Amino acid sequence: MVEERLDHRLAGMGDEPVVQAMRYAVTGGKRLRAFLVLEGAALHGIADHQSLDAAAAIEAMHAYSLVHDDLPCMDDDDMRRGRLTVHMKWDEATAVLAGDALQALAFDHAAFLASVGLTAAAGEQDRTPLERIWSRPTAEVNGIWGGYTGAGFKTVLPAEAHAKISFRLVSRQDPNDIEARFKAWFTAQLPGDCRVEWHGESDGSPASVMSIADPAFEAARHALTEEWGRPAAYIGAGGSIPVAGYFKTYLGMDAMLIGFGRDDDRIHSPNEKYDLESFHKGIRSWARILDRIA
Repeated sequence: MVEERLDHRLAGMGDEPVVQAMRYAVTGGKRLRAFLVLEGAALHGIADHQSLDAAAAIEAMHAYSLVHDDLPCMDDDDMRRGRLTVHMKWDEATAVLAGDALQALAFDHAAFLASVGLTAAAGEQDRTPLERIWSRPTAEVNGIWGGYTGAGFKTVLPAEAHAKISFRLVSRQDPNDIEARFKAWFTAQLPGDCRVEWHGESDGSPASVMSIADPAFEAARHALTEEWGRPAAYIGAGGSIPVAGYFKTYLGMDAMLIGFGRDDDRIHSPNEKYDLESFHKGIRSWARILDRIA
């Protein structure tokens, strides 16, 4: 049952190397964790079909942990379950991404969407919400206005409309190429007798993916675990921090970005907040990290 559910969750994700690695990683094993979930649920009168998603999620999380544990920066294992480990069969980058994707596969997307007032996610329907947040490119309208925007009602025909647009890029996307392609596409959509003006163009920055193979990342993870009392997690996130990319592109150095915020911080909103506990533990965390890597 668990194998079928995992196959179902992976179906439709294509046949890219990362997806191949995901299927490879969840194959085999005794399924003991899934068995315990199903049996524990049965003891409480919960039918298998009701607990099957949880059992499959446990297996996906277990596979994720094994894929990352096998990496050279961790246990540096070449074999797992009598077969080559994922990073040996493919490469380290594929192993990291496959592990991240398996973690996303186990995520409770419905609960996550509900926490922000949604029942369904927009965007790529063959990708999970967490995967879209972590590792997929985006095109965003940050603001839009035009016509009469004052109080009351006026039958005004807008002479012009304005929009602020940004893009989050991923690996192998060139910002200049993306900008040129978007401008060409947008211009082709214009109705007759309309024109477009572009203001504030920027060269942007190419995307950078940091490698956790650097021993400093694992040292930081141990330091964070000591301070917070729970294992620190590697996650994917987009961010407009050009200097981090410059370190990677020009100096060949990975930038370590560590977040101490909470899900309800309402980042960049008018009522943004930041807990004092996060502030104080963040200070102590960096002291521990510097002590570890010094």
